[in-house]
Amino acid sequence: MFASSQPGNIESSNMEPKEKMGRGKIEIKRIENTTNRQVTFCKRRNGLLKKAYELSVLCDAEVALVIFSSRGRLYEYANNSVKGTIDRYKKANSDNSNSGSISEANSQYYQQEATKLRQQITNLQNSNRNLLGDALTTMSLRDLKQLETRLEKGINKIRSKKNELLHAEIDYMQKREMDLQTDNMYLRNKISDNERAQQHQHMNILPSTSAEYEVMPPFDSRSFLQVNLLDPNDHYAHQQQTALQLG
Repeated sequence: MFASSQPGNIESSNMEPKEKMGRGKIEIKRIENTTNRQVTFCKRRNGLLKKAYELSVLCDAEVALVIFSSRGRLYEYANNSVKGTIDRYKKANSDNSNSGSISEANSQYYQQEATKLRQQITNLQNSNRNLLGDALTTMSLRDLKQLETRLEKGINKIRSKKNELLHAEIDYMQKREMDLQTDNMYLRNKISDNERAQQHQHMNILPSTSAEYEVMPPFDSRSFLQVNLLDPNDHYAHQQQTALQLG
């Protein structure tokens, strides 16, 4: 964005002849009064600088503003740098003029990159086949030695990782065994405590039972016989009397 207010530079007559202002309408043409022209220049300049700043902040745009007064004084604003913006402007113009050559160069570059990538893919595929033991006939002695060295290094790394995992598993199983032994001892002690408690409870019940047997009166055979003999209605006694009478 560039602007100049030299006396000889007058706004184009194709623009609207009048512009709306806050206080009224003025005609867009050179202000003849020097004082009025200077006041208008200061106001319009400050407004233009403010708009440039707002545009750069709100829209994240790179803005460079250069203003020369009628007396040749320079006023500028740039959110990056005026020189950097001008260089970018020149480069953009040159790029636009050479867009065809740039597109062709880009196409060639991408083609070269694609060729390199395809070659790398082919080399990796061949290397994987060699590691699996395939396509070894075309390899030289030096290549075979290098392949053997790579395989030995890979096997050593695999064995090291395998041993590490085995040791970790052994440590875990040993710890698990100790935990199970601790749980087993706890359960055994619990069972022993329960058995002792049951025995103690059984011993407390036995004395009361023996005491009840001691309270019961002893058996007296004489009393039993006397009761039977004194009973005239006894069935056994009646059978004895009947037998005696028949004899």
